[in-house]
Amino acid sequence: MRMKNRRVAAAGAVLAISSCLAWIVVRAQGFQGSGGVEAQYVKKEFQIPMRDGARLFTAVYMPRDTTREYPVMLHRTPYSVAPYGEDAYPSSLGPSEELMREGFIFAYQDVRGRMMSEGEFVNMTPHRPDKKGPKEIDEASDAYDTIDWLVRNIPGNNGKVGMWGISYPGFYSAAGMIDAHPALKAVSPQAPIADWFVGDDFHHNGAFFLAHAFGFLPSFGKPRPKPTKEFEPSFRLPTGDGYAFYLGMGPLREANEKYLKHGIPFWDEVMEHDTYDDFWQSRNLRPHLKDIKPAVMTVGGWFDAEDLFGTLGVYQAVERSSPDAYNILVMGPWYHGAWARSAGNRLGDVHFGSNTSEFYRRNIEFPFFMHFLKGAPEPGLPEAYVFDTGRNEWRKEAQWPPQATSAPRKLMLCPGGRLDWDACADRLGGKSSRKADGAFDEYVSDPDKPVPYSAGINMGMAREYMLADQRFAARRPDVLSYTTGPLKEDVTAPGPVGVSLNVSVTGTDADFVVKLIDVYPDDFYSDDYADNERMRGYQQLIRGEPFRGKFRNSFSKPEPFVPGQVAKIQFEMPDVAHTFRKGHRIMVQVQSSWFPLIDRNPQKFVDINKAKAGDFQKATHRIHHTPDRPSYIELQVARPGDR
Repeated sequence: MRMKNRRVAAAGAVLAISSCLAWIVVRAQGFQGSGGVEAQYVKKEFQIPMRDGARLFTAVYMPRDTTREYPVMLHRTPYSVAPYGEDAYPSSLGPSEELMREGFIFAYQDVRGRMMSEGEFVNMTPHRPDKKGPKEIDEASDAYDTIDWLVRNIPGNNGKVGMWGISYPGFYSAAGMIDAHPALKAVSPQAPIADWFVGDDFHHNGAFFLAHAFGFLPSFGKPRPKPTKEFEPSFRLPTGDGYAFYLGMGPLREANEKYLKHGIPFWDEVMEHDTYDDFWQSRNLRPHLKDIKPAVMTVGGWFDAEDLFGTLGVYQAVERSSPDAYNILVMGPWYHGAWARSAGNRLGDVHFGSNTSEFYRRNIEFPFFMHFLKGAPEPGLPEAYVFDTGRNEWRKEAQWPPQATSAPRKLMLCPGGRLDWDACADRLGGKSSRKADGAFDEYVSDPDKPVPYSAGINMGMAREYMLADQRFAARRPDVLSYTTGPLKEDVTAPGPVGVSLNVSVTGTDADFVVKLIDVYPDDFYSDDYADNERMRGYQQLIRGEPFRGKFRNSFSKPEPFVPGQVAKIQFEMPDVAHTFRKGHRIMVQVQSSWFPLIDRNPQKFVDINKAKAGDFQKATHRIHHTPDRPSYIELQVARPGDR
């Protein structure tokens, strides 16, 4: 952690992209005019040789003022470094206007096998820890070779390099700090992909994120037989109603038969790997983040629908393996990439009380790169700069999760839809009732009528779902809701959300979706809202995650349920930093579908990617809540004096 960092101690520092495709569209739209870039920078294009002979296309923008030296800011991307041509300029450079105006050498590179770069593209290139020759390459070696060429060949550089990137470019940034070139001094992986089976993008706890994968891969996944300046157009659904489209498509196997026609190789690979096998494990970046030398600032959003898992995972991996590294975390109230391309004052119906993205770019990101690349004074950034999404305020933490919390508190799922602290109260006000009645709640899960993930009509994964009103779901008979009474004081929960369910099912497989919700008072009022009426009784999603039941004991070796037999499901949802305010209530919802966000589980133990229509069946699911078979979520709750 940063508090152990020798450099920080010596200085005496005091703690004072909705979808990836949307990011491509935003970037392309930004390249319509020269703005002030051409007046300040001169552009050159290079094919930079890698150790195996492949050449990677790189556009370099150098300040026209040659009276001083500049650090290099490197951005490696699979999404195109357009506009191409040395006379074509984008409207902006770098991660922010502040950095562009300050003056850096900006280098943008098409990664291996994408757009104008040579070589073969590999999704989430597996890292090779023991390279035995120039033919054994990965993203760490490509970053090293690129940096080495840049500092040797670009005039006017000061020998220092920084890297940044959001989403897939965040992965390349994180990979680039492994066995880093000595010139690489500062890296900011932002919403980095870390593990595509356990928690990022296409799978969460083994459940397939259908709407996101199908919205992304049909265009991004098309083969590129030769270098090209043109990006593939996005796949157009025949309707704007994603729920209707995916339900009509039928089982996952029909995606190829009806639409893709085996023309997307990576989709076919995904369909061949239904478990956490070597294919997915080799693409887990976290074990390779060791002995990190550059300063690291990992950035993400609490409401990032794509790579929240990877953000926290990259930070935690560096913390564990490189305790002396300068390694800090920044988490704001943002959707995917919002810190770079929005004011950050709201998402959907929910307001955050200030322009949080502007604050980040000016007071956090800019000082970080200025210090490590230009020698500006130590900015005094904390180990974790996190935004409390209930109080709408920034918090500086000496570590993440904060150490100064009480013991984890359990919120028990109790009879009658109650959510009680520590143990279920019986009807007479005592604790730990052992009555047979109320030992479980049950619902019928029907794959033909799955629970929608959103009340709205949309094509794919709407980024607002991460904090959307859940009243529509609470009204369904196949969704269980458990609620506390109005809180008598604020409850601040900083850190992971543990889930422990005792379940039984009539089928042999099942998904369980667990949602942590902040229920606003019926008389809610805030000056931040022009229309408070809509927010009265609002059920704001704070964190929600699915878990594919067959992976309850191992992601690599799935097991069927025994019908009627109680089984335990335990997992951890990504961290939160949220205060449930006095007068609000805490709610937990449990359901078994979340469509079309995740694919439908047939509720029969099969390879779901190859399931047939006849495999899908109704099933009755029970959530048990007796003292010997409790079901609960677990929160890290801050003591009043620590808030």
